[in-house]
Amino acid sequence: MSRLDPYETEILAAFEAGKLSPVGTKAELAKLRAAARATDIKDRRVNIRLSAGDLQDIQAKALEEGMPYQTLIASVLHKYVTGRLQERRPRAKPAPPVPEDS
Repeated sequence: MSRLDPYETEILAAFEAGKLSPVGTKAELAKLRAAARATDIKDRRVNIRLSAGDLQDIQAKALEEGMPYQTLIASVLHKYVTGRLQERRPRAKPAPPVPEDS
């Protein structure tokens, strides 16, 4: 095993002492397990071109979700082709206020 820095050593000691508790819900853990399983069975490679802005947004979203951005892209594509990804309907704009008579 590689050498641990002081912070990692502190975390390991807390874990071994039973002082840490899970922060993820069962649903979050299930989602991450599903993403890991989907990542494990990849057998084809695809190259695509994205705008720099879109890629940055995808990478930021993946970071929020706690997964690699390639896994997020594959997950979104999988949900789309299996019919589990639904397009958001645009919200109706509120009617403009009616001017009052002066």
